[in-house]
Amino acid sequence: MVEHEQRRGRIGAPLYSLVLALIVVGPMLGPGYLLLRDAVSTPRSFMTDSALGLGDAAPRAVPQDWLLAVTSAVVDGGIVVKAILVGALWAAGWGAAVLARRLLRVSLGPQLVAATVAVWNPYVAERLLQGHWSLLTGYAALPWTVVAAGRIRGGSPGGRASAWLVLGGCLAAAGLTPTGGILAGCVALPLVGRRNLPGALALWCVASAPWLVAAALSGAGTQASDPAGIAAFAARAEPGLATIGSLAGLGGIWNAQAVPGSRTTLFALFGTIVLLALVISGIRLVADGSNSRYRETTPSDPAQDVRARRTLLFLAGVAIVLPALGATGWGLHIGEYLVARIPGVGLLRDTQKYVALAMPAYALCAAAGCRALAARFSGDPKTPDTATDEEDGAGGIRATAMTATLFIALLIVVLPDLAWGVGGVLRPVHYPAAWRQVAARMDGPGDVAVLPGGMFREFTYSADVPVLDPAPRMVPRDVLQTGELPVRGGTVSGEGVRAGEVEGLLLRGAAPSELAARGVGWLLVEHATPGPLGASKSTVARLDPVYSDRYLSLYRVPGPADLTTKSHATDRRIAIAAHLVWAVLLVAPLALVLPATPRRWRPRSRTAPNHAAG
Repeated sequence: MVEHEQRRGRIGAPLYSLVLALIVVGPMLGPGYLLLRDAVSTPRSFMTDSALGLGDAAPRAVPQDWLLAVTSAVVDGGIVVKAILVGALWAAGWGAAVLARRLLRVSLGPQLVAATVAVWNPYVAERLLQGHWSLLTGYAALPWTVVAAGRIRGGSPGGRASAWLVLGGCLAAAGLTPTGGILAGCVALPLVGRRNLPGALALWCVASAPWLVAAALSGAGTQASDPAGIAAFAARAEPGLATIGSLAGLGGIWNAQAVPGSRTTLFALFGTIVLLALVISGIRLVADGSNSRYRETTPSDPAQDVRARRTLLFLAGVAIVLPALGATGWGLHIGEYLVARIPGVGLLRDTQKYVALAMPAYALCAAAGCRALAARFSGDPKTPDTATDEEDGAGGIRATAMTATLFIALLIVVLPDLAWGVGGVLRPVHYPAAWRQVAARMDGPGDVAVLPGGMFREFTYSADVPVLDPAPRMVPRDVLQTGELPVRGGTVSGEGVRAGEVEGLLLRGAAPSELAARGVGWLLVEHATPGPLGASKSTVARLDPVYSDRYLSLYRVPGPADLTTKSHATDRRIAIAAHLVWAVLLVAPLALVLPATPRRWRPRSRTAPNHAAG
């Protein structure tokens, strides 16, 4: 019975998680590209300096942009992004189920509850609406990181070797963005054990090498960020909830527009109460270290499992309390003081991102609560925390199935608009052919300046929300971007000093020679989108037109200055090497699933006829 239930869990959990992921992604499975707020997928990306994190702005999108530049040379970039997004949601649910099985020894029903908590929650909905698809890879890596760290801490030497390989892959997958890498590091380092801490820290540095190296080479890591970003990106209270209540409900993103409709009314209060009730129902069992049954059902050290569960509970509390404190008056003052004086602290300004650290504990608690409630429903004489439904027989299995169904239904009902692309908002767009024409005509030196000013656009072919300008990922030259972000009616300054100077020249109608002196060889004008143009017509009139239609116009700026430093080629080689190391770490766990030696086909032996007979 136990082996049968374990087999069901190993098949049912990944299958169920995949179905959930496909239901969430929904419309994005059709043809087209993701273009929603910060999310930009394109048919083809290029290996520019910006893609390597060597541009003026901080390297916030590495190694993501490098990966898309490499893979989109072979596979359409839109397909790559969709595959990563579906894979991240699938891995999040499956990983939560595996975590519940490893640390709680629960059967399939509670595992599916854990998977639902990981996939179907406000955090996933809000990050999808904000366009943070790549951050979800870091989110998805968290439960797998916990499992790998636990194997390292308590496994045999042979098992630890493979676990180190898996941990490296988890850290690399999470490190698709810098924030994701930090999330995985926050989980891995406290769980691997003191003696393994130096190795885990070194592995985390290798997994984060693309953005660490890029920040060092470009100098972006030495610059302080705009203190205005602290208040602009602070967590936000939802209707009927204080800030800490929104965060405890896995919501509270800074952008009130990137929120599903069900979280914009008092229904958010009801949804949060339901989620917290399911979590609270199992929190005692997750924290309890007196469960003697685990000693009989698991080969691992039960004390180690208890420590891991308690560590995850602690991380969940920190991930909720600290962002809530950061949104208070004195918390904002401290944040502004730190970000203005310590380089790199700006990476932490969107504090609600780090609520992701609560997901593993929430999934465990909901799974434990499901098992405990099922034990009571079945009239089990054992205490809920020591019984297993396999031991309860058919009655226990039925009770667990019913309770798991109830938990899953409640989680989905309180967030109904996560289904089908978060209420249909997450849907593919189709770029006009003008983008391909423009990219093909950029055959000369120089960086690209863009008009209108700013980094966000509102195209007729995209959703009715501002979207990040796709130009930097559409064309084979570096596109100058200021990094300025319009947030909550204000502006948060970026690091693009040269880009700011060039934009100022365009809006003043400067001579083309002034643009050329700053390394600009191309001007791209994006039509039918709002944004400042200033006196740029004066500059445009003095440039050589290359291409023009209703969507885009491209102009050549004669004689652009070469502003690359002597070390530019070396910097690119170093940055590419860091990305290659990251890629090796990412795919290294595949060695565990590949056969050690290829099997050679051998024909079946047949008995040769005895010609000598007779």
